[in-house]
Amino acid sequence: MFQRRQRTNQDIAFDVLFNVLGFLALMISFYPMYFVFVASFSDPRLVLGGQTFVFPRGVTLEGYSLVFQDPRVWTGLRNTLGYTVGGTAISLTVTMLASYALSRKELPFRGAVMVFFTITMFFGGGLIPTYLVINDLGLLNTYWVMVLPGAVSVYNMIIMRTFFSTNIPEELFESARLDGCSYTNFFIRIGLPLCKAIIAVISLYYAVGYWNEYYKALIYISDAGKTTLQMVLRNILLSTQESADQTGMDYSSRLMTAEQIKYALIVVSTLPIMIVYPFLQKFFAKGVMLGSIKG
Repeated sequence: MFQRRQRTNQDIAFDVLFNVLGFLALMISFYPMYFVFVASFSDPRLVLGGQTFVFPRGVTLEGYSLVFQDPRVWTGLRNTLGYTVGGTAISLTVTMLASYALSRKELPFRGAVMVFFTITMFFGGGLIPTYLVINDLGLLNTYWVMVLPGAVSVYNMIIMRTFFSTNIPEELFESARLDGCSYTNFFIRIGLPLCKAIIAVISLYYAVGYWNEYYKALIYISDAGKTTLQMVLRNILLSTQESADQTGMDYSSRLMTAEQIKYALIVVSTLPIMIVYPFLQKFFAKGVMLGSIKG
């Protein structure tokens, strides 16, 4: 029987220091978001005056009321949900298929294909050529422009390809081939069930990217009925300031209104994706380590 080693004063001091530093890192990461949440329910005068730190003061829902009374928010939310779900499904499907194919050593010209993929990580055509290509393809100002261009992240594909290469034994594939299993059947019946963790990780990466999508909507979407939530929130802030100027509101009133809407908008735009994360966290913690250790 192994005897447990006696903890020394140095071990205890290290544990205490490690826990203190970990707690400080947690607070530094968590408190800004918590403050935004608290400020969204607080009187903006108290927030600007630096009197709100831990708990809401002068509780008010006026900021949320102003946000949700705007029909553009519901349109943007609906569109963003569609882009996130549809885009994640398309990106994940294409990424898995490409990763699986590139993980097979018998794939002809596998190295050359991987080089072409890798080049796109570092070089692009630029805004104007990309815009012209999208316009020629008929994607401009359509729903598809939000999900098809850039549907594959080469970085995510490399992660998943590494998983297929290092975590699915070659003996398993050879055994399946002896039983008459095709590449497709092996991928669907054996590969996918074994990679649930990495699928959850890549899905989260793609979902967060689509949820926060702003640039594509700004450049390629002109129809207000097809824009994203992020663009809607930007437009609300701008329109609030313009309407305040036109109605003759003084600077103080405009500042209070902008503060109320700003914090409420941040919560509205981040809360849905934060709600999804806890359900994927157990897979995320496991998936990010897959492929890091062999044997």
